[in-house]
Amino acid sequence: MERLQKVIAHAGIASRRKAEELILEGKVSVNGSVVKELGVKVGSSDKISVNGVPLEREEPVYFLLYKPRGVISSVSDDKGRKVVTDYFAHIEQRIYPVGRLDYDTSGVLLLTNDGEFANLLMHPSSEVEKVYVAKIKGIPSKEKLRSLEKGIRLEDGKTAPAKVKLISFDKKAETSIVELTIHEGRNRQVRRMFEAIGHPVMKLKRERYGTLTLHGLNAGEAKELTPHEVKQLRVLAMKKKNK
Repeated sequence: MERLQKVIAHAGIASRRKAEELILEGKVSVNGSVVKELGVKVGSSDKISVNGVPLEREEPVYFLLYKPRGVISSVSDDKGRKVVTDYFAHIEQRIYPVGRLDYDTSGVLLLTNDGEFANLLMHPSSEVEKVYVAKIKGIPSKEKLRSLEKGIRLEDGKTAPAKVKLISFDKKAETSIVELTIHEGRNRQVRRMFEAIGHPVMKLKRERYGTLTLHGLNAGEAKELTPHEVKQLRVLAMKKKNK
């Protein structure tokens, strides 16, 4: 038996918080009876409807995709461009990306049909670390790298403290390779952070998401997460959230 709002979130219809609102608003029924109280638990044989539409329950699935450059982090695109779910045409479940990576950014991207899990990871309070490796124009000074570590002011506010490591630089080509670890997920955040210190990103890759890496995968390849990997991420997110 599971709480009703959790089942709705797992179905990908809404976040757990939104599912609770739907229940309180009387928009959810179980076995034909409207439920308006939180805490109701349901089993696999119970028939649930949201806004009059029967809920189709799916077993939760979790995947890691090595997203290539030139792919949209979405389930569809009105311009006909390739999207991340194109790599999962053989999967019956209706999966969607957890957060997003820019069109020109490659690397670790999670996909799932577990709405509660997705919202837990994307919530700002979870502080799941994301490690990026960027090739940037120019060679940044120690002062500029330190400003990234302390947090830098962008148009949508100051960024949280980050971890920064200068991996290498090429004086002749005037380029550098920098590793940046953040836990926020603002739109184009990494690119904007480097632009703010005068070193635009030429190439960007997300190497790690929480405990997950790209080890053993080539661009465009994916793997299903093990129950242990899913649990590790969940525990990591909850640990930060409950601090």
